[in-house]
Amino acid sequence: MRSIWRTLDPAARRSIALLCLADGLVGASLGALTVSAGLPWWFAALGSVVVFAGAAQFLLLAALTAGGSVIAGVTAALLVNLRLLPFAMAVADLYGDGRARRLIGAHLVTDESVAMALAQPDRPRRRAAFWACGLALFAAWNVGVGIGVLGGAWTADPHALGLDAAFPAVLLALVVPALRDRGTRRAAALGVPVALGASLVLPAGVPVLLALVGMLAGGLLGGRRTSGGARPAGPTVARS
Repeated sequence: MRSIWRTLDPAARRSIALLCLADGLVGASLGALTVSAGLPWWFAALGSVVVFAGAAQFLLLAALTAGGSVIAGVTAALLVNLRLLPFAMAVADLYGDGRARRLIGAHLVTDESVAMALAQPDRPRRRAAFWACGLALFAAWNVGVGIGVLGGAWTADPHALGLDAAFPAVLLALVVPALRDRGTRRAAALGVPVALGASLVLPAGVPVLLALVGMLAGGLLGGRRTSGGARPAGPTVARS
């Protein structure tokens, strides 16, 4: 882990540390909510190790506390996690050789670990970012859930702590610098309204997947402008 960490530049290490901080806080929220809902402590702990998917775990918890069946909750969680399938395929070459590494690598696929990996300029740093971010987030999430489980009995209303707001706040801080690129702004302008509208009627995780239409439409618009003779803006035209 130390050699992987040294491969990354300071900005990537700082971003991973911020993600781990936010992830731990959200994990603490999940643990506290689980215990306060009357479910056993091991429900959150076991799910965090075996499932390791915050959106799916929150969705399952919401289904159970609302009186839904276990089958309905698990089915909804699986559907939400289907969004990770294309992400896993995008970073499959970073897992390494051997069945054990492939299994562990697939388990560490999250929105954040994939985003950190794909943001790196070359394959060695992409692999280092994927493993560093994935392993660090796994540790932070499970520690956070454990702390939340221990402290859940002492908090009457875990929602009042506002821990669930930490994660989107940190993600926003990480994303804002990328908006300096015109293509990124175009994709965001198309994808954000889709995600916001879908979040009103669809379960957590699905709106993020639908927001990918912004990337597709943004790429098509950019391609048309380039083919029409307009000069592409920004330094990204030099990249292959």
